[in-house]
Amino acid sequence: MNGPLITVLAGGTSAEREVSLGSGQAVALGMSFTYPTRLVVVEKDELPAGLAESGAVVYSTLHGVFGEDGGMQRLYEAAGVPFAGCAAKASELCFNKWRTRQVVSAVGVPVAPGRCFEAGNKPRAAELAQVLGDSVVLKPNRQGSSVGLQIVNTRAGLEIALGSGIRQGEWLAEKRIVGRELTVGILRGRAMGVVEISPKSGVFDYSSKYTKGLTTYTAPAALSEEVTAEVQRLAETAFAACGCRDYARADFMLSHEGGIYLLEINTLPGMKETSLLPMSARCVGLDFNALCREMVAPALERLAKAQRMSGR
Repeated sequence: MNGPLITVLAGGTSAEREVSLGSGQAVALGMSFTYPTRLVVVEKDELPAGLAESGAVVYSTLHGVFGEDGGMQRLYEAAGVPFAGCAAKASELCFNKWRTRQVVSAVGVPVAPGRCFEAGNKPRAAELAQVLGDSVVLKPNRQGSSVGLQIVNTRAGLEIALGSGIRQGEWLAEKRIVGRELTVGILRGRAMGVVEISPKSGVFDYSSKYTKGLTTYTAPAALSEEVTAEVQRLAETAFAACGCRDYARADFMLSHEGGIYLLEINTLPGMKETSLLPMSARCVGLDFNALCREMVAPALERLAKAQRMSGR
């Protein structure tokens, strides 16, 4: 077993801590078949003790606030810790759904009509419906794993959601696109297989994501070659426009009319063997252990280059 130590970070302090712990355990095992690996559980919003001095390359599975919003990434960069995945600037951008929409739409990636607002300055339901219609998706602008996701289909439902379901923070309201939900993993800037997500409830919320049996996944998705290629092209375009590196996952809606709309880019997607990114990778022949190797490989290459330049 060769190469530097890989430190897998998991846990954290966000609402997605339990999801992160599962991802971390799976990745640490997958990495251990190729590299010396250790799993570190993060309990505070700070670098784990000794990480900067260990010489290890970090692979983080910290989801949610501070883990994937650029907070921890800024600490890696300040301490000179080599790490896999997006740098701090791209991480911060992609965690902000509204800013991501602005960046990708500027390069031709379609997004649903939407509006961003503070909970303390909410629009009236009638005002929002005039722009987006009565069928609206409401979600926190800076959260992952569908935390806080609400879907309303009537004016009365929209009034209730705005009145009682939104109390603090920044929120995104989008016109609901009815159709098929798709996701695609991106590795080194290239899109992998497209996966279709079919929640039995019709809504891919937190419960549908993490409760066994509530969602059916089709990998690869049963799409025409043309639609598959277009989803992959849009994913790669969005990835590049947001300054991402190494890996990410892009989520889309395919409307019944054939339109393809980006929902978001997830820079630290779930990484259990049954998670969406590994499903996408299996479509192109990468099993879980091979995927783990490929995800950390660019960070190892950057470290080797830095060492050569410094004469070490």
